[in-house]
Amino acid sequence: MKIWLNGGLQDLDAARVSVLDHGLTVGDGVFETVKSVEGRPFALTRHLARLARSARGLGLPEPDLDEVRHACAAVLAADPLPLARLRITYTGGISPLGSDRGDAGTTLVVAAGEAARRPDTTAVITVPWTRNERGALAGLKTTSYAENVVALARAREQGASEALFANTVGQLCEGTGSNVFVVIDGELHTPPVASGCLAGITRELTVEWTGARETDLPLDVLDRADEVFLTSTLRDVQAVHRVGDRQLPDAPGPVTAKAMRVFDERAADDLDP
Repeated sequence: MKIWLNGGLQDLDAARVSVLDHGLTVGDGVFETVKSVEGRPFALTRHLARLARSARGLGLPEPDLDEVRHACAAVLAADPLPLARLRITYTGGISPLGSDRGDAGTTLVVAAGEAARRPDTTAVITVPWTRNERGALAGLKTTSYAENVVALARAREQGASEALFANTVGQLCEGTGSNVFVVIDGELHTPPVASGCLAGITRELTVEWTGARETDLPLDVLDRADEVFLTSTLRDVQAVHRVGDRQLPDAPGPVTAKAMRVFDERAADDLDP
């Protein structure tokens, strides 16, 4: 396995990041997860644009997107996989032991690992913790993911693959690594970015390709929605057959099934939409 680290490919056993890297010590970093099919990344241009937005939002220097694109190609060529998770990580680099950044420059790591196609349906839970839609990191894809680790562990304990959050005003927001869509009276809705959710790339494409409405939704919409589905880089569009104790036995319902079909067809037609 080859890793791209700060300018070149390295063997996995040799690739090392400093213990003083700000991404490790304080979570000062941003990242992207990109799906790769037969060595070709999906929607890479959109992912790189979001990487740059997240870096700007965190106050990091602008990443060299040409280098990142080259690094992705090099890693995928070194380890051909039919379906892969490509991970791009960009951090504040070696810094003092504290919140202040150092001046040693940023760290760029690109790695790829084998992925498996997700099941067509899954179970989710809701958790009592909230997303802060007014926080400094709202809408940024940062490496500060410990909150998601805790919530996802709760979901696993309850036989689910995802945990859904409300925001501070009780509106449905997002999952630990996914966006959420609901069908109410035949209409497809998803929380707006202003709710504090990440502007997911798969979410963005699904909105464009299905005409879903961005709507402020209370968390308890999950108790009455006719259909629920998740979107993410590796899930694509995935139906939900259980929310907590509530069963949705007909999942995927007709609106979800159409969204799944449309996404698969459009994604197959254009790997960089």
